[in-house]
Amino acid sequence: MMDRTLATAARRLNARHGGRRHLPPLVMLTDRLRLPDPLAAAAGLPAGSIVILRDGDLPAGQRLTLGVELAALCRRRRLVLLVAGDPMLARCLKADGVHWPERRLPIRVRGFATAAAHSLPALIRARRAGVAAALLSPVLPTQSHPGAPCLGVVRFAGLARRAGLPVYALGGIDGATAARLMGSGAIGIAAIGAFRP
Repeated sequence: MMDRTLATAARRLNARHGGRRHLPPLVMLTDRLRLPDPLAAAAGLPAGSIVILRDGDLPAGQRLTLGVELAALCRRRRLVLLVAGDPMLARCLKADGVHWPERRLPIRVRGFATAAAHSLPALIRARRAGVAAALLSPVLPTQSHPGAPCLGVVRFAGLARRAGLPVYALGGIDGATAARLMGSGAIGIAAIGAFRP
């Protein structure tokens, strides 16, 4: 079951923007090491949430199998499915769009898309490319990149305000840290481990 504190904080962040562009407050990213059962985690998300199929290091057949299972679950649960960095797989799965890694973001995106960003120049590129939102990270220290420098809430807020597009907070966000994002300009919360069932 998903952490209610995280969901509540995400809804409050989103409400501050009036649900701008009809973007949901929660984004779950798959990660076979930190979220070994993405199907169970996705099943606990509120309708309308975004699920991003990452796991690009999986063999193609395994990623396809996971994608087919996630796509079916997302349709049943009315979740938005994005495929990270692979528009062909997104079309194959009849996903709702593509999530672009920062280094692979095209000059102009087609359809519904989000992008990863780690700096103001990356946020500006994402805005110019026409993505619906950016996932800005890492906000706080995270298990997926131990010891890596993080933005911190104050710097995140400054970047989010200058981005010119909706920004999700990613990295080190869970039920205990989510309240620190109030007033940061985040449209919602993106996470991996925080959704572990």
